[in-house]
Amino acid sequence: VNEKFSSLCKTLGPDNGGLMTGDATVNRDAPVVCATAEILSNLALREGSRADVDYVVMDEFHYYSDRDRGAAWQIPLLALPQARFLLMSATLGETQFFVEDLETQTGAEAALVKTRERPVPLDFEYRMTPIHETIGDLLEAGTVPIYVVHFTQRSASEHAQSLMSIDFLPKETKKAIKERMRGHRFDSPFGKELKRWLPHGVGVHHAGMLPKYRLLVEKLAQEGFLKIICGTDTLGVGVNIPIRTVLFTQLCKYDGEKTAVLTVRDFQQIAGRAGRKGFDDRGLVVCQAPAHVIENEQMRAKVGDNPKKLRKLKTKKPPDRGYAHWDEDTFRRLIDGEPERLVSRFEMSHAMILNLLARQDAEDAPPKAGCDAIRTLITRSHEARKHQFRHGRTAIQMIRSMVDANIVELGPWGARIVGDLQEDFSLNRALSLYVVEAIDVLDRESPEYALDVLSFVEATLENPGVVLRRQLHTLKGRALDEMKAEGMEYDERMAELEKIDIPKPKAELLYETFDVFRAHHPWVGTENVRPKSVARDLYELGYSFNEYVKEYGLRRSEGVLLRYLSNAYKAMVQNVPENAKTDEVYDLTEWL
Repeated sequence: VNEKFSSLCKTLGPDNGGLMTGDATVNRDAPVVCATAEILSNLALREGSRADVDYVVMDEFHYYSDRDRGAAWQIPLLALPQARFLLMSATLGETQFFVEDLETQTGAEAALVKTRERPVPLDFEYRMTPIHETIGDLLEAGTVPIYVVHFTQRSASEHAQSLMSIDFLPKETKKAIKERMRGHRFDSPFGKELKRWLPHGVGVHHAGMLPKYRLLVEKLAQEGFLKIICGTDTLGVGVNIPIRTVLFTQLCKYDGEKTAVLTVRDFQQIAGRAGRKGFDDRGLVVCQAPAHVIENEQMRAKVGDNPKKLRKLKTKKPPDRGYAHWDEDTFRRLIDGEPERLVSRFEMSHAMILNLLARQDAEDAPPKAGCDAIRTLITRSHEARKHQFRHGRTAIQMIRSMVDANIVELGPWGARIVGDLQEDFSLNRALSLYVVEAIDVLDRESPEYALDVLSFVEATLENPGVVLRRQLHTLKGRALDEMKAEGMEYDERMAELEKIDIPKPKAELLYETFDVFRAHHPWVGTENVRPKSVARDLYELGYSFNEYVKEYGLRRSEGVLLRYLSNAYKAMVQNVPENAKTDEVYDLTEWL
């Protein structure tokens, strides 16, 4: 969004471009506004057909099928009948449903524009050479810049480090890169690593980096300085890095539940970034065979046709974890396959209901306008009828929950929001309502009240997995050193280490109060609180951001920590009711 905003301001003039994200708003009344899907979704819920929205361009529309964000891409289609939509993606798959739905919702004819032709055609190669040889061949052939696709942030950074042994830039270019980097602050632990790699012509790009580093890598790549960028599969979601060659290190990834071969959509999104329009006649997509297959092939080549040596040959086996088999046939199937059908991810949430109820003005809205809007949204949703009934039941349960929490009130007019909520109040997470109800059990006179409020908030946030793993690793390391110094036996040390866990302030109280909360709110289902201490730990240690990164060895996950702290701050502002905020809570929020 930030990138497109800058581009449109240059093209249309700064007065004609606006920006709206969860973090910033600039010139929101401009005729052209760049926004995240979530911002547009909230606007559509609150204002519906009254919203001042004439045209909606939804780029990367395949996000409609995203497990976490998909609902935000569907809601504008349901709630903005006055708008005209342009839905764009290179991997939409089957589109007839969307053509028909747009015509139904807007009353206007919909057109499908589709082609298999690319501005820059692609060539495909499957390689049986070790990756360093493959990269050497590509450098020699001049098919650069190369984006090397990894599926973990750690492997991307480790590969960048290994490339430092190859010298492929002239001294003049290295000097020019250093000059271009002058004035940029590399003041975090990861920044010091990146500062060494960039003058070598090697960039790194993944979500674990701080935004300022990612932006610098993108700019250096756009200016032609970087020959190799080691990154993750985020390349497939519109990262603006000009690439001639995309090199897949593997064709499988962990999807949050299991390791599986890439979907056709994921593969084609990433592969499609190869080839620079206006620069390249053709783009190149290269896929590495599995490392153990390449190694076995090399060992067989050394042995030759000697049957005795072939019998004695001990071949490498595939990895036990984090691997799903792929081969050249898999590669060809992904190249030629049709993207999978987009799947509706519509779900009701407290935030959606609050936005819909906000449509009703107490003075002039028609009776039950908010409830009617909820009912209409559900019946228009792209869900099967039986699922719509389930969403309706969930909405009723959620409204009752908010009535119990004195957030919503019922009357002859239907349901409406209680008037004394703070302006920026929001229930934008699955368990945000739990915070509203549960913090009443905390003792306001306690010197730790503000920190305990923060612990209740943190328990409703998604776990930042890499941060918590490093916390646990560090705590166990310290404990092990102490036990060794005390002369404790090995078996006893191992038993004690098993007992160590991440810090979980107020865990017992959190679980107890959540059991009570769950009993009154059946919509909760299998959700549960997640006690942890990251923001609180940072505060209690008295560390700066960079000191905390060093303490737990998070230099390759600085971006993860930053996003988590940002979410904790927003939750403290939006989810904690005004009447629960003491001076100490305000001070803690300001610090955060």
